[in-house]
Amino acid sequence: MLTKRLIAGSLMAAGIGAILYGDAVISNRIGLALYPFLFVFTLTAGYLATRELVSIIVEPSRPLRWVCVIGVELLLGCHFLLAALSAAPGYSDDSPQSWRLPAYVVGGFVLFTFAVEMYRYRATGHSLTKIAHSLLVIAYLGILPSFFLKLRWLTFPGRPDASGLMLALAIFVPKCCDIAAYFVGRFLGRVKATPLLSPKKTWAGFIGGFFGAAAASLILMFIGRAQGVEVFAFGWVESVLFGVTLGFAGILGDLAESLIKRDGNAKDSAQTVPGFGGLLDVFDSVLFAGPVAYLWFNGQHWLAGRLG
Repeated sequence: MLTKRLIAGSLMAAGIGAILYGDAVISNRIGLALYPFLFVFTLTAGYLATRELVSIIVEPSRPLRWVCVIGVELLLGCHFLLAALSAAPGYSDDSPQSWRLPAYVVGGFVLFTFAVEMYRYRATGHSLTKIAHSLLVIAYLGILPSFFLKLRWLTFPGRPDASGLMLALAIFVPKCCDIAAYFVGRFLGRVKATPLLSPKKTWAGFIGGFFGAAAASLILMFIGRAQGVEVFAFGWVESVLFGVTLGFAGILGDLAESLIKRDGNAKDSAQTVPGFGGLLDVFDSVLFAGPVAYLWFNGQHWLAGRLG
C-alpha cells in the first residue's frame, strides 16, 4: 500500500506540474490565458468524480447521474468559456473573474433538477431527497472547485502574474499536509482524533500535517521568489500562516469526504487510483482548500492596499 501511494502520488504530482507548466508555456506564446491542459483535466476529473459521488449515495435517494454530470460539467466549463470570451476582440462584458455566469448556471441547474423530478414523479417517494442530493453534488464538485479554478485567472494591478503559483499552492500545500499527516500518524500516532468518522486519523498526524503544510508553503514561496514572483505581501510569516490555514482546510476536506463515504457505507469512493482509492479520495482536501486560498489572496490584496 505504501509503495503504491508513493508511486501514484509522485506520478500525480508530476502530472499536475506538467499541466501548470504546459499551460503557462502555451499561454505565453499565444498571449491568451486559456489553459487547454487544465480545461481537459478539469472536465475529465469532474466527470469521473461526479460518477463516484453519485454511486456513493444510497438508493432510493440517489439522484440521476446524467443530471449531476451535466450540472457539474457546465459549471466547471463556464469559467473557461468566460476566459475565451474575454479574449475575443470587442468583448468586454465579463472577465474570467466574474461570478455572474456561474451563478446563472447554478440557478438553471436548480430549476432543471426540480423539472426533472417533477416529470418523473409517480407517487410519494424520495423526490426531495434526490433533488437535495443533486444540489449537494453540484455544490461539492462544482461550486467548491470553481474557487480553485478562479485562482488561475486571479491577477492584481501592479503585481506580476502569480496565478500559476497561487494555484500550485492551493494544490500542493493541502496535499503535503496529507502526506506529512499520513507518515507522522503512521509512525508516531497513538491517540485517535476522529475514531468514528476516520479511525486512522490521529492527533500526532494532524500536528505533523500542519508542519508539512507550512513547509510546503515556504518552499513554494522561495521558488516563486527565485522566478521573480511574489504572492505573499507580508513575507514568510504570512506564508507560514497560509500553510497552516490551508492545511486545516485540507483536513476538514478530508473529513468531509469521510463523512460522505461513511453515510454511504463505502470504504473508498472508487478504485481508480492505486493506493488511494478514487479521485475523491485524492482531491478531497483540495476541494476545501480552493475557496480558502481564493479568499486569502483577495483579502491579502485588500489588506495590503489599506496598509500601504
